[in-house]
Amino acid sequence: MTPETASACYGNTPQGVWIAAASDPLWNNGAICGTNFTVKCTGATNPFPHPCYEGKTVTVKIVDHCPGCGGTIDLSKEAFETIANPVAGVIKIDYW
Repeated sequence: MTPETASACYGNTPQGVWIAAASDPLWNNGAICGTNFTVKCTGATNPFPHPCYEGKTVTVKIVDHCPGCGGTIDLSKEAFETIANPVAGVIKIDYW
């Protein structure tokens, strides 16, 4: 997901880089649009060792829908790189 792409919640209105997309279990017909979550990396989902940056969190705004995503929240590149090594690709997270 990139900030330059039109989003399901806000169309072509930019929402910055601290953004994320909600997967089907969270989407609720768009009711989650605009919700902020604090996200923390909790571990690897693949063989990449120790992807998490210890103690780091990031706050993101839900701006899009990610139908079929395997996880719950798809982070922007900038948000992902704040909490984990981007080479990991996919990580386990906690969010609140």
